[in-house]
Amino acid sequence: MSDLKFGDVSVTRIDEMHGPVMATGDFFPTIPASVWEQERDHLEPDHLDGDMVRGAFQTWLLRSAGRAILVDTGIGNDKHRPAVPAWDHLNTGYLDRLAGAGVLPEDVDLVVNTHLHVDHIGWNTRLTGGDWVPTFPNATYLMPEADFHHFKDVTSGVNEFAYDDSIAPVQAAGQVRLWSGSYRIDENLTLEAAPGHTPGSSVIKLVSGSDRALFAGDLVHTPLQLGHPGHSSCFCEDAAEAEASRVRLLGWAAQNAALVLPAHFSMPGAFEVSAGGGSFAVKRWA
Repeated sequence: MSDLKFGDVSVTRIDEMHGPVMATGDFFPTIPASVWEQERDHLEPDHLDGDMVRGAFQTWLLRSAGRAILVDTGIGNDKHRPAVPAWDHLNTGYLDRLAGAGVLPEDVDLVVNTHLHVDHIGWNTRLTGGDWVPTFPNATYLMPEADFHHFKDVTSGVNEFAYDDSIAPVQAAGQVRLWSGSYRIDENLTLEAAPGHTPGSSVIKLVSGSDRALFAGDLVHTPLQLGHPGHSSCFCEDAAEAEASRVRLLGWAAQNAALVLPAHFSMPGAFEVSAGGGSFAVKRWA
């Protein structure tokens, strides 16, 4: 487990699970199969496996301004997820891997859910004595206000049970802080709205000394979207808005030589991006 360093901020990747996620045509219905074939040599083996998109479910652990901060909390253990059998009552060693990075649940000061899809909030809570309780008892949980209200009434699909088991218990414990627009976390980190994937989707911009990074959430799900930024995943609720956010923020990253760290890229999972001709490309992998 190695750290990245950005000025005064260190970053550690905490893996929950990774591997084939979904067939290309299902995940990205508007991308022709021929485009995947043209890019296959660049995508295999880390990001493409046959006709399956490979991805990761993970947390970025940031140490900034004396605090331990978790960016997204993955799928979680023991959750009832009948819509996705691979996630149903999952049992991984996520907390052990977090402990291996030197952080116990009670050490976490801040949890940032970049948005409130089921695979970004699972470890917000854990099952204890038959009840869902906050996994990180001393943390403030930052949640986008638009998503908090949007997902509260979801009664079907992959997010069907997520509010009740991964959001409501944290709210009941008084640990949720809602935000909108932008939110200054500390002198190094700022949350910024990036709507489209969900109404409240967001990213974190890191600016420390001469270093820049963009914790991109679900702005992109595959490197193929860099060269084809007009294509959004099947999970993006407003494809046009998702494209606008993607182009704007990848443009910022290219202009500022910021390392981009998406939520779901397999290793290598971070890259510098270049811009030109209305699209983007990996300048180098971290």
